[in-house]
Amino acid sequence: MEKNYLKTRIGIIGGGQLGQMMLLEAKKLGFYVTVLDPSADCPAHSLCDEHIVAAFDDREAFHVLADKSDVITYEFEHIDAKALEALEEKGYKVYPTAKSLEVIQDKYTQKQLMYNEGVSVPDFMKTESIQDMERAGEKYGYPYMLKARTGGYDGKGNAVVHSKEDIESAYAALGGGSIKLMAEKMVDFKMETSILACRSLNGDVVTYPVGNNEHIDSILHKTLVPADIPVKATVKAMDFARKIMEIFDGIGMFCIEMFVTKDNDILINEVAPRPHNSGHYTIEGCVTSQFENHIRAVAGLPLGNTRLIRPTVMVNILGEEGHSGPALVKGLYDTMKLKGAAVHIYGKAESKPRRKMGHVTVTADTLAEAEHLADRAHKFLKVTSEEV
Repeated sequence: MEKNYLKTRIGIIGGGQLGQMMLLEAKKLGFYVTVLDPSADCPAHSLCDEHIVAAFDDREAFHVLADKSDVITYEFEHIDAKALEALEEKGYKVYPTAKSLEVIQDKYTQKQLMYNEGVSVPDFMKTESIQDMERAGEKYGYPYMLKARTGGYDGKGNAVVHSKEDIESAYAALGGGSIKLMAEKMVDFKMETSILACRSLNGDVVTYPVGNNEHIDSILHKTLVPADIPVKATVKAMDFARKIMEIFDGIGMFCIEMFVTKDNDILINEVAPRPHNSGHYTIEGCVTSQFENHIRAVAGLPLGNTRLIRPTVMVNILGEEGHSGPALVKGLYDTMKLKGAAVHIYGKAESKPRRKMGHVTVTADTLAEAEHLADRAHKFLKVTSEEV
């Protein structure tokens, strides 16, 4: 007897923009969706069937969510993996699994597993003291990167150690020993890239084209697809992406962030077990978006075609510097006049400096044309506060 997928109930931990975009795809298929998020007016609130307003460390709320769901997924990785593991032990389905999440949450254990499995990564080591940091400087030279092993995002939790004299200040900036740290050799890269990969319940893996990611102050600014890298590097990146999905026994979307070195080699930087900001271009740029494929995967459905339809550029829209308060969107009319531009405003009630408030995707006949229009969109579209 064929399964009635229309009765599928999906629980999403996190109601931000990623949860919102997952939810949009789930509702297209008629699924019942419950969101758990502490913010009563989070972006996903107006779209979900039920909203559990609770903290991300509320284990009782996790059980309430589980009872309302046939499968649970999540939009970010900074949640209690042990709580998810406890749900799995009681028979609830969680994808990606709690085991894969727990390894990935710690950048050191994540990188150690990839290294042990033959994946190329930058040189790295634990740093548990000032003396370890001095040894890292002797081993890798200066500058090198100091990272918090857990909890970092958008450059938060990272510090560049420029010289031996910087060691104490960098150590203090990242908790002074209160949190676990690691050091990484600085990579002399020519491009930061990422690949989105998705794995289904039956083990099928699909990958998306390699994207060129440009950052400003460690926050993703722009993604250009396809990335202008040699075929050999593309093939190696794709192979690594598929291997990583197997290593972590991934179910659903994963983002694999990579460096392309000056000699066109590939080094894996980090893995995120969820849809990713650098994959937003897939909504308009690919046959099947990362969000649709994530929902397909966790619901046990076949994965969709990931082919790039046309050259595509995505640019993030951040809250304007110096302004916090009720969000006000400016320049929407002029932006939407641009040929091939698709505007996504996340519906966050409050704008804060450098907060991700939306994005614009542009598809065009050439990558140069798409980038030109995306840059114009970025100049037009501003999110500030009503007081301005």
